[in-house]
This record gives sequence, structure tokens and C-alpha cells, in this order.
Amino acid sequence: MKIELVVNGQQRTAEVEERTLLADLLREQFGLTGTHVGCDTSQCGCCTVQVDGQAVKSCTMLAVQAQGSSVLTVEGLAPAGADAQALHPVQQAFSACHGLQCGFCTPGMIMATVDLLQRHPDPSDDQIREGLAGNLCRCTGYVNIVAAVKEAAHAMRGQR
Repeated sequence: MKIELVVNGQQRTAEVEERTLLADLLREQFGLTGTHVGCDTSQCGCCTVQVDGQAVKSCTMLAVQAQGSSVLTVEGLAPAGADAQALHPVQQAFSACHGLQCGFCTPGMIMATVDLLQRHPDPSDDQIREGLAGNLCRCTGYVNIVAAVKEAAHAMRGQR
């Protein structure tokens, strides 16, 4: 089946089987390997991307369901026109606050954080925990992740 969608601001076309997951399309056909697949059951959140501005676990969405949609992955977060080394404020905060260890959950955590901060620019601790509840980290214990979300929120409010 032929589908057309916008991925990280670029119009893309792909031939997919009807059973192809969005995560597999992004990773295998488009080479966007920042979208990690950790469980295949929607439990871990490593595969979180945005589809039409909403956080989605891409291992639970068929690629054909993204037909005509706009998909944003962790690779597409850098500001438009920025050089390849530029990072989104959420990415910067995760690095600065050590909100990562092995890094496997990080892309999903970052994309969930972007979604959270779009809805709650100044989130409470409870809102942060609720916003990231669908994302599991097996390394850091979440203290630094929550600190990174707070730092990112502060940085993004300063930019607005």
C-alpha cells in the first residue's frame, strides 16, 4: 500500500504492507533509528513520537493510519534552520540534568516531555509524573528525569 505523510517537516512516500507498524516504517524505511522499540506491547514508551501534534506510541500504530499525517520524531526536534548539532531545549535539559543513563528510553521520554510541555508549560511534579507515566526507565530512577522536565519547562518559558 502506498502512503504519504510528512516526517520531521519533509514530505515522504512509502510502500508498506498493511500490517507494518509506524515504528518499523520510521526505523527501517526512513532510517530514523532514534525511535526505539523496547517492548512491542505499548508498555515502555521508547517508541513515542508525535502524530499531528499528539504523543503516540508508534509500536501500536499502523503506518497506514499515519496516511496524510505529520509525524515528528526525536531527530526532528531541532529548531528549523539550525545546524545539525543544535538541540531542542528538552534534549538540552536531559543532557544537562543527567536525565539519561543507558539512553534507550530517552527518545521516548523526550517526546513525551515535549507533549507534556505543550499542554502544561509550567507543570507540577504530579503533572510531570502523570505525563511520563507511559514511559519506563530501567536505569535512572526518575529523579533526574523529573529535574530535566522542570529545567526544560523553565528554558522553554524563557524562550516564549
